[in-house]
Amino acid sequence: MSSVGTGALSLLDWRRRVNELYADVRRLSAEDPSEAHRVWRERRDDLFASHDQSPVPDRAAFNGLSYFPYDAAWRAEVEVEPAPARRLTVQSGTGEDFDLDRLGIVAIPGGTLEVHWIDVYGGGVFVPVHDLTSGRTSYGGGRYVLDTAKGADLGGAGDKLVIDLNFAYSPSCAFDPRWSCPLAPQGNRLSVAVEAGERLPSL
Repeated sequence: MSSVGTGALSLLDWRRRVNELYADVRRLSAEDPSEAHRVWRERRDDLFASHDQSPVPDRAAFNGLSYFPYDAAWRAEVEVEPAPARRLTVQSGTGEDFDLDRLGIVAIPGGTLEVHWIDVYGGGVFVPVHDLTSGRTSYGGGRYVLDTAKGADLGGAGDKLVIDLNFAYSPSCAFDPRWSCPLAPQGNRLSVAVEAGERLPSL
């Protein structure tokens, strides 16, 4: 099999594992969100350390991801409130353009976040967050809470989404600049410090 074919199957396996992980997170969260968070951390560490598709360039030197302690105050199932439709183009750290279509707004502890549809991999719901920890104790470009095109889906029923900032994670470009990741737009910036979710690896 060619290296291209091998790489495609490796990527397929990565996506399957991420989807399976979030399916387990949604199931466990119904009873015990903090246990779901523990499982999420443990399995992400395993993926980052062992999988060919890991964004970490030197897996042999990887010692695990770093997180703030779980805080239930940052979890809520919230309704997506209507907002005027708007398309915006955001850039990645590498200068690549990404198109986002605003679907609505969610009110969470600390402010509001825009909910977007992102046109990649067939499309999906995308909710990034940039807050006062960004560039200090968490990745400077912001973190992702939901990116359903890539499997990061915390659930919700009807017009509601589960927004749990304890599951906010650093995009791949936080580990290796060769990755191109959309940065959080203005409507996804909070003026509070979200001390939940993934933080910089040195902390």
